[in-house]
Amino acid sequence: MAHTKNHDYHILPPSIWPLLGALAGFVMLFGAVLWMHDSGPWMFLAGFVGVLYVMFGWWADVVHEGETGDHTPVVRIGLRYGFIMFIMSEVMFFAAWFWSFFKHAMYPMGAESPMVDGVWPPAGIETFDPWHLPLINTLILLCSGCAATWAHHALVHENNRQDVKWGLIIAIALGVIFTGFQAYEYSHAAFGFSGNIYGANFFMATGFHGAHVIIGTIFLFVCLLRIMKGHFTPQQHVGFEAAAWYWHFVDVVWLFLFAAVYVWGG
Repeated sequence: MAHTKNHDYHILPPSIWPLLGALAGFVMLFGAVLWMHDSGPWMFLAGFVGVLYVMFGWWADVVHEGETGDHTPVVRIGLRYGFIMFIMSEVMFFAAWFWSFFKHAMYPMGAESPMVDGVWPPAGIETFDPWHLPLINTLILLCSGCAATWAHHALVHENNRQDVKWGLIIAIALGVIFTGFQAYEYSHAAFGFSGNIYGANFFMATGFHGAHVIIGTIFLFVCLLRIMKGHFTPQQHVGFEAAAWYWHFVDVVWLFLFAAVYVWGG
Protein backbone atom coordinates (compact mmCIF):
# COMPACT_ATOMS: atom_id res chain seq x y z
CA MET A 1 0.00 0.00 0.00
CA ALA A 2 2.98 2.31 0.50
CA HIS A 3 3.44 2.54 -3.26
CA THR A 4 -0.24 3.02 -4.14
CA LYS A 5 -0.77 6.02 -6.41
CA ASN A 6 -2.94 8.63 -4.70
CA HIS A 7 -2.41 11.60 -7.04
CA ASP A 8 -3.37 12.63 -10.58
CA TYR A 9 0.15 13.05 -11.92
CA HIS A 10 1.93 10.64 -14.24
CA ILE A 11 5.31 9.53 -12.91
CA LEU A 12 7.22 8.42 -15.99
CA PRO A 13 9.30 5.22 -15.85
CA PRO A 14 12.92 5.34 -17.07
CA SER A 15 13.05 5.73 -20.85
CA ILE A 16 15.78 5.23 -23.44
CA TRP A 17 14.17 7.64 -25.94
CA PRO A 18 15.76 10.93 -24.74
CA LEU A 19 19.25 9.43 -24.98
CA LEU A 20 18.61 7.82 -28.36
CA GLY A 21 17.05 11.06 -29.62
CA ALA A 22 20.08 13.09 -28.57
CA LEU A 23 22.49 10.63 -30.21
CA ALA A 24 20.49 10.43 -33.44
CA GLY A 25 20.19 14.22 -33.57
CA PHE A 26 23.95 14.59 -33.12
CA VAL A 27 24.67 12.04 -35.86
CA MET A 28 22.27 13.82 -38.20
CA LEU A 29 23.83 17.25 -37.50
CA PHE A 30 27.40 15.95 -37.81
CA GLY A 31 26.43 14.14 -41.00
CA ALA A 32 24.94 17.33 -42.42
CA VAL A 33 28.25 19.14 -41.81
CA LEU A 34 30.17 16.34 -43.52
CA TRP A 35 27.70 16.41 -46.41
CA MET A 36 28.40 20.13 -46.87
CA HIS A 37 32.09 19.23 -47.15
CA ASP A 38 31.47 16.73 -49.97
CA SER A 39 31.64 13.60 -47.82
CA GLY A 40 28.27 12.25 -48.95
CA PRO A 41 24.85 12.23 -47.29
CA TRP A 42 25.03 8.76 -45.69
CA MET A 43 25.81 9.79 -42.12
CA PHE A 44 23.12 12.46 -42.27
CA LEU A 45 20.58 9.93 -43.59
CA ALA A 46 21.51 7.43 -40.87
CA GLY A 47 20.93 10.08 -38.21
CA PHE A 48 17.68 11.13 -39.87
CA VAL A 49 16.41 7.54 -39.82
CA GLY A 50 17.39 7.35 -36.16
CA VAL A 51 15.42 10.51 -35.38
CA LEU A 52 12.38 9.11 -37.19
CA TYR A 53 12.69 5.87 -35.20
CA VAL A 54 12.83 7.77 -31.91
CA MET A 55 9.83 9.88 -32.90
CA PHE A 56 7.80 6.77 -33.76
CA GLY A 57 8.77 4.87 -30.61
CA TRP A 58 8.41 7.78 -28.21
CA TRP A 59 5.03 8.88 -29.54
CA ALA A 60 3.84 5.26 -29.58
CA ASP A 61 4.61 5.16 -25.86
CA VAL A 62 2.66 8.40 -25.32
CA VAL A 63 -0.33 6.98 -27.24
CA HIS A 64 -0.17 3.83 -25.10
CA GLU A 65 -0.10 5.94 -21.93
CA GLY A 66 -3.16 7.87 -23.11
CA GLU A 67 -5.08 4.69 -23.88
CA THR A 68 -4.26 2.97 -20.57
CA GLY A 69 -5.38 5.69 -18.18
CA ASP A 70 -2.13 7.56 -17.44
CA HIS A 71 -3.41 10.79 -19.00
CA THR A 72 -5.56 12.07 -16.16
CA PRO A 73 -7.28 15.48 -16.44
CA VAL A 74 -4.27 17.10 -14.73
CA VAL A 75 -1.84 15.43 -17.16
CA ARG A 76 -3.97 16.47 -20.14
CA ILE A 77 -3.83 20.11 -19.01
CA GLY A 78 -0.04 19.89 -18.93
CA LEU A 79 0.05 18.35 -22.39
CA ARG A 80 -2.13 21.16 -23.75
CA TYR A 81 0.06 23.84 -22.16
CA GLY A 82 3.16 22.18 -23.58
CA PHE A 83 1.71 22.13 -27.08
CA ILE A 84 0.62 25.76 -26.80
CA MET A 85 4.20 26.70 -25.92
CA PHE A 86 5.40 24.71 -28.94
CA ILE A 87 3.00 26.64 -31.20
CA MET A 88 4.30 29.91 -29.71
CA SER A 89 7.87 28.89 -30.59
CA GLU A 90 6.70 28.17 -34.14
CA VAL A 91 5.12 31.62 -34.32
CA MET A 92 8.47 33.20 -33.46
CA PHE A 93 10.23 30.97 -36.01
CA PHE A 94 8.05 32.31 -38.82
CA ALA A 95 8.22 35.85 -37.41
CA ALA A 96 11.95 35.78 -38.23
CA TRP A 97 11.26 35.08 -41.91
CA PHE A 98 8.56 37.75 -42.08
CA TRP A 99 10.96 40.18 -40.41
CA SER A 100 13.63 39.47 -43.02
CA PHE A 101 11.16 39.83 -45.89
CA PHE A 102 9.71 43.13 -44.65
CA LYS A 103 13.14 44.55 -43.84
CA HIS A 104 14.46 43.93 -47.35
CA ALA A 105 11.20 45.05 -48.94
CA MET A 106 11.15 48.38 -47.11
CA TYR A 107 14.92 48.98 -47.36
CA PRO A 108 16.03 47.25 -50.59
CA MET A 109 19.74 47.34 -51.29
CA GLY A 110 20.74 49.31 -54.39
CA ALA A 111 24.06 49.59 -56.15
CA GLU A 112 24.60 53.27 -55.34
CA SER A 113 22.57 54.01 -52.23
CA PRO A 114 20.76 51.29 -50.25
CA MET A 115 17.95 53.68 -49.28
CA VAL A 116 17.32 55.36 -52.64
CA ASP A 117 18.35 53.19 -55.57
CA GLY A 118 17.07 49.85 -54.32
CA VAL A 119 13.86 48.43 -55.75
CA TRP A 120 11.62 45.61 -54.52
CA PRO A 121 11.23 43.05 -55.89
CA PRO A 122 14.79 43.25 -57.28
CA ALA A 123 15.16 44.15 -60.94
CA GLY A 124 14.69 41.16 -63.20
CA ILE A 125 12.55 39.19 -60.73
CA GLU A 126 9.22 38.07 -62.18
CA THR A 127 6.94 37.36 -59.21
CA PHE A 128 3.93 35.04 -59.10
CA ASP A 129 0.44 36.38 -59.79
CA PRO A 130 -1.21 35.98 -56.37
CA TRP A 131 -4.71 35.70 -57.86
CA HIS A 132 -4.08 32.48 -59.75
CA LEU A 133 -2.48 29.40 -58.16
CA PRO A 134 -1.64 31.07 -54.80
CA LEU A 135 -5.30 32.05 -54.36
CA ILE A 136 -6.43 28.52 -55.26
CA ASN A 137 -3.98 27.11 -52.72
CA THR A 138 -5.32 29.51 -50.11
CA LEU A 139 -8.87 28.29 -50.67
CA ILE A 140 -7.71 24.66 -50.57
CA LEU A 141 -5.95 25.12 -47.24
CA LEU A 142 -8.88 27.02 -45.71
CA CYS A 143 -11.29 24.27 -46.80
CA SER A 144 -8.94 21.71 -45.27
CA GLY A 145 -9.03 23.63 -41.99
CA CYS A 146 -12.84 23.66 -42.13
CA ALA A 147 -12.86 19.87 -42.63
CA ALA A 148 -10.56 19.41 -39.60
CA THR A 149 -12.89 21.64 -37.54
CA TRP A 150 -15.88 19.57 -38.68
CA ALA A 151 -14.10 16.39 -37.57
CA HIS A 152 -13.25 17.92 -34.19
CA HIS A 153 -16.84 19.10 -33.66
CA ALA A 154 -18.18 15.67 -34.65
CA LEU A 155 -15.96 14.02 -32.04
CA VAL A 156 -16.39 16.41 -29.12
CA HIS A 157 -20.04 17.43 -29.45
CA GLU A 158 -21.66 14.50 -31.29
CA ASN A 159 -19.29 11.53 -30.82
CA ASN A 160 -20.01 10.74 -34.47
CA ARG A 161 -16.94 8.74 -35.42
CA GLN A 162 -18.05 8.33 -39.03
CA ASP A 163 -18.09 12.13 -39.52
CA VAL A 164 -14.75 12.38 -37.75
CA LYS A 165 -13.27 9.89 -40.20
CA TRP A 166 -14.61 11.64 -43.28
CA GLY A 167 -13.64 15.08 -42.01
CA LEU A 168 -10.06 13.87 -41.50
CA ILE A 169 -9.99 12.18 -44.92
CA ILE A 170 -11.07 15.42 -46.61
CA ALA A 171 -8.57 17.50 -44.60
CA ILE A 172 -5.72 15.11 -45.45
CA ALA A 173 -6.63 14.94 -49.15
CA LEU A 174 -6.73 18.73 -49.43
CA GLY A 175 -3.40 18.98 -47.61
CA VAL A 176 -1.84 16.61 -50.15
CA ILE A 177 -3.33 18.63 -53.02
CA PHE A 178 -1.91 21.84 -51.52
CA THR A 179 1.56 20.27 -51.36
CA GLY A 180 1.29 19.12 -54.97
CA PHE A 181 0.29 22.57 -56.17
CA GLN A 182 3.11 24.13 -54.16
CA ALA A 183 5.62 21.81 -55.82
CA TYR A 184 4.15 22.68 -59.23
CA GLU A 185 4.50 26.39 -58.43
CA TYR A 186 8.12 25.94 -57.38
CA SER A 187 8.91 24.11 -60.62
CA HIS A 188 7.61 27.10 -62.61
CA ALA A 189 9.27 29.86 -60.58
CA ALA A 190 11.03 32.50 -62.70
CA PHE A 191 13.65 33.04 -59.98
CA GLY A 192 15.90 30.81 -57.91
CA PHE A 193 16.87 30.45 -54.29
CA SER A 194 20.38 31.87 -54.65
CA GLY A 195 21.61 35.09 -56.17
CA ASN A 196 18.92 37.43 -54.84
CA ILE A 197 17.43 38.17 -51.45
CA TYR A 198 13.86 38.00 -52.74
CA GLY A 199 14.23 34.38 -53.88
CA ALA A 200 16.00 33.39 -50.66
CA ASN A 201 13.26 34.92 -48.49
CA PHE A 202 10.47 33.55 -50.67
CA PHE A 203 11.69 29.96 -50.70
CA MET A 204 12.68 29.91 -47.04
CA ALA A 205 9.33 31.28 -45.82
CA THR A 206 7.06 29.31 -48.15
CA GLY A 207 9.33 26.25 -48.08
CA PHE A 208 9.29 25.95 -44.31
CA HIS A 209 5.53 26.44 -44.43
CA GLY A 210 5.33 23.63 -46.98
CA ALA A 211 7.33 21.41 -44.63
CA HIS A 212 4.84 22.22 -41.87
CA VAL A 213 1.97 21.31 -44.19
CA ILE A 214 3.56 17.91 -44.82
CA ILE A 215 4.12 17.38 -41.08
CA GLY A 216 0.56 18.47 -40.31
CA THR A 217 -0.82 16.13 -42.98
CA ILE A 218 1.06 13.23 -41.37
CA PHE A 219 -0.25 14.37 -37.97
CA LEU A 220 -3.84 14.23 -39.23
CA PHE A 221 -3.22 10.88 -40.93
CA VAL A 222 -2.03 9.39 -37.64
CA CYS A 223 -5.21 10.72 -35.99
CA LEU A 224 -7.25 9.05 -38.75
CA LEU A 225 -5.51 5.72 -38.07
CA ARG A 226 -6.19 6.11 -34.36
CA ILE A 227 -9.86 6.91 -35.00
CA MET A 228 -10.14 3.75 -37.09
CA LYS A 229 -8.59 1.78 -34.20
CA GLY A 230 -11.17 3.15 -31.77
CA HIS A 231 -9.00 5.74 -30.02
CA PHE A 232 -10.22 9.13 -28.74
CA THR A 233 -13.36 9.96 -26.81
CA PRO A 234 -15.27 13.24 -26.41
CA GLN A 235 -13.57 13.62 -23.03
CA GLN A 236 -10.06 12.44 -23.90
CA HIS A 237 -8.64 13.45 -27.27
CA VAL A 238 -5.52 15.53 -26.64
CA GLY A 239 -3.69 14.05 -29.63
CA PHE A 240 -6.48 14.96 -32.01
CA GLU A 241 -6.82 18.41 -30.43
CA ALA A 242 -3.10 19.06 -30.90
CA ALA A 243 -3.34 18.03 -34.57
CA ALA A 244 -6.26 20.41 -35.11
CA TRP A 245 -4.43 23.29 -33.40
CA TYR A 246 -1.32 22.63 -35.49
CA TRP A 247 -3.35 22.54 -38.72
CA HIS A 248 -5.08 25.82 -37.91
CA PHE A 249 -1.68 27.38 -37.15
CA VAL A 250 -0.52 26.27 -40.61
CA ASP A 251 -3.67 27.89 -42.07
CA VAL A 252 -3.03 31.21 -40.34
CA VAL A 253 0.64 31.32 -41.34
CA TRP A 254 -0.35 30.76 -44.97
CA LEU A 255 -2.86 33.63 -44.84
CA PHE A 256 -0.07 35.94 -43.68
CA LEU A 257 2.28 34.56 -46.34
CA PHE A 258 -0.32 35.06 -49.04
CA ALA A 259 -1.06 38.63 -47.96
CA ALA A 260 2.53 39.69 -47.26
CA VAL A 261 4.71 37.75 -49.71
CA TYR A 262 2.42 37.15 -52.69
CA VAL A 263 0.15 40.25 -52.66
CA TRP A 264 2.02 43.06 -50.86
CA GLY A 265 5.58 41.84 -51.56
CA GLY A 266 4.94 41.15 -55.22
